[in-house]
Amino acid sequence: MKITLDKKDKIFIISMVLVHIAFFIMALCFTRIYMGDSYEYIYEAVNLKNLNFLYSGNPALPISPEYMTQRQPVYPLFLLGVYLFSINNWIVLLLQNAISMFNILYIRQAFLKIGYQKKWDWLLLLLTLAYPAQFINANTIAPDILLQTCTLLYFGNFIALVQKKEFKYIIYMSLALVMGMFIKPVLYPFTLVHVFVVVITAAYLKLKLQRPVLLALTPLLFVIMYNYWNFTRTGKFHFSSNQSFNAIFYYYSYFSAKEGADSAGRWLAKERSNIASIPDFNERYDYANERGIALLKENFVPYMAFHLKNTCRIFIEPGKGEIDLFTGKLSYGRLFSKERTGFAATWKDKGINGMGSYIKNNPSLAFVIIIFLFNCIRLVGMYLFFRSKEIHWLVRLFILGYLVYFALAAGPIANTRYFLPVSMIAVGCATIGISKKILKTSS
Repeated sequence: MKITLDKKDKIFIISMVLVHIAFFIMALCFTRIYMGDSYEYIYEAVNLKNLNFLYSGNPALPISPEYMTQRQPVYPLFLLGVYLFSINNWIVLLLQNAISMFNILYIRQAFLKIGYQKKWDWLLLLLTLAYPAQFINANTIAPDILLQTCTLLYFGNFIALVQKKEFKYIIYMSLALVMGMFIKPVLYPFTLVHVFVVVITAAYLKLKLQRPVLLALTPLLFVIMYNYWNFTRTGKFHFSSNQSFNAIFYYYSYFSAKEGADSAGRWLAKERSNIASIPDFNERYDYANERGIALLKENFVPYMAFHLKNTCRIFIEPGKGEIDLFTGKLSYGRLFSKERTGFAATWKDKGINGMGSYIKNNPSLAFVIIIFLFNCIRLVGMYLFFRSKEIHWLVRLFILGYLVYFALAAGPIANTRYFLPVSMIAVGCATIGISKKILKTSS
């Protein structure tokens, strides 16, 4: 198939290339290309290469079942594709930048099908550039850019399904979901949502339901098969050991906000010590899940209010921590230290008297304020998009559910990395919403 590019396409592509080059050069200068989980993915890739062993821990230490299922296999396999030739993470980042550019071009193409116009490329570029998490994650050894690819492919094929009413797009959606959940486990509960999405959409489009239902159940079948494989390796039928880890960790932020970082740190250390003292992995996993459920029951109303507040916050979160980590102004040691240095903590502890030293110690603050303001503009644009009756109601409903799913999944861990899978969808919605408002105002 011949692809023809007009002048607007070429300008858009060149702009994206230049922005990615600029951030890659910054990564070369700052050299902060690793996050807290990076080494586990690297370990898993190297263990696959050297030992043919899917394991995200250090093989020189005693083998722990948690590390057999801690990280999903697709991103380590992606790393392995590079490591087979050279263990060079800068090559990995070059590939991730290329994938990031594909993601942005793909979402532009998807939104062109539902009302976006190329004359608004400047606004799409501006809102994309105003969310630097896109480019920071492209230059970090982490699976989030690949996960974004899968979530965007799922979205794009849903649009095609609604417009063309062809079964093949349900296949593509299912494949994108399967690939995505083997990148990060955040998508594996979405297999149940997927069944609902496909059945409701197929029924509305008056398609025969036998094939859509079978195709909708395919990702769930992959979950069952992977769970069984994990059972053969660890003795526990499960998808990821992260599930039991997060069952406790989600409450750390809640207790930190309620009782202070020191108290929350001691609480988390005690909880993890209790879990670690259980010798059997199966029992450790179950205990952690049961403890998480018990904590939810004990703190249901205040915790849910806290969870929902942070769910909303993720839509405007500027990602100051990620920016400072990328530029080297913040280390993971300081990030997880007992010292409270954030804006909210400084204001609470010292009031306006502490703002002078905070601004002095945080040179990124001016950029963060700009990003925050653009996030607010994006939120207004999204609101205008969802109100627009020119966009098919089924598409608007799907996008809203998609965004809310990832926001709820992040909950108290409301940083930009957890919103990244759907951030470009939010940008596309905002661009259409704002452009339609401008056109309506000027007419």
